Parts: sequence; structure tokens; C-alpha cells
Amino acid sequence: MTIINANPQEKRHTMAKQKEIKTNVMRLLDKAKVSYEHREYEVDENDLSGSHAADELGVDHSTLFKTLVLHGDKTGYLVCVIPVDEEVDLKKIARVSGNKKTEMLPMKELLPTTGYIRGGCSPIGMKKQFPTYINESAKEHEIIGVSGGQRGVQILLSPSDLAGYIHAEFADIIV
Repeated sequence: MTIINANPQEKRHTMAKQKEIKTNVMRLLDKAKVSYEHREYEVDENDLSGSHAADELGVDHSTLFKTLVLHGDKTGYLVCVIPVDEEVDLKKIARVSGNKKTEMLPMKELLPTTGYIRGGCSPIGMKKQFPTYINESAKEHEIIGVSGGQRGVQILLSPSDLAGYIHAEFADIIV
């Protein structure tokens, strides 16, 4: 199942230069020649959840993924990309990432650590490349969505292209 619908707000991007303003995520994907689409939606400052984004875009919630940043006791920072309605399993991600214990990064540390704010955190283009794990359910979909690096923007691309570009590993990391 794909989440791409033909509609006037949908924009196709390739290596061709566009005159529109782009997020850093889009510029990085263009430079790497990774094919993607982007969609914009109305942001509700009272509901920055991925579920709200999926509803606004009219897509299946299982195809839209949120980006969570954690800290492991042995490896330091790591990134989890999971479906918007799911919850990361801290024990599973600890085991997969070689940690004994992992915990969510405090919100006040998100911007200085990643360069992104809550509701706009993307696994693409963080300040540093951290070990990244995409929930294995992403492989069930031809196309998934992740944040485009700012609130109200989603990037749609193949899970394998995403994993290849950010050097991510697929793993079972949800409750």
C-alpha cells in the first residue's frame, strides 16, 4: 500500500532545480539524488503529533513515521524511526543498539543535539550522524513518510532509500 495520492498539493522532486523554497532535508536528498515527494499540511500548535499529520494528509497512520532521539548508556545518542501511533520499546532498542539501558532525550536537548525542534525532527540531516534504527514494519510499505525537517512538511520516500541514505538498520523496536 502506498500513501501517495494524486492531488494538487503534492509536489514531485527529482534532481531538477526547483524555484520553490526547500528545507535542508530536501536539499540534502536532491544533492544525493534520492527520489522523494513532499507534502505540506496545516500545523496545529496544540497537537504536534504524527497522528495529526497523518490525519491532515489523509494517509494511513502505519505509513507515517516519527523520529525519536534517545540516549544509550554505552553508545550515546541514537535515533528511532517508528510509526506515528506506536511507542518505542526501550528494552528492545537497548538490546539492538548494544546498550544496557536507553532513555528518551529530554525535550530541551533536542534542538542543540539534532538541530531540529519538536514536531519537525527528521532522521535526515541532523547536526551529527547518529546510529539510526527504523522499525521493521517500514519494509511492508512501498513508500513511507518522515518529517521534512520543519513542522508541516513530510517527505515521502521508499524505506530502503531512507535506510541507505542515513545508514539505518531495520529492527523490531516498538512495543
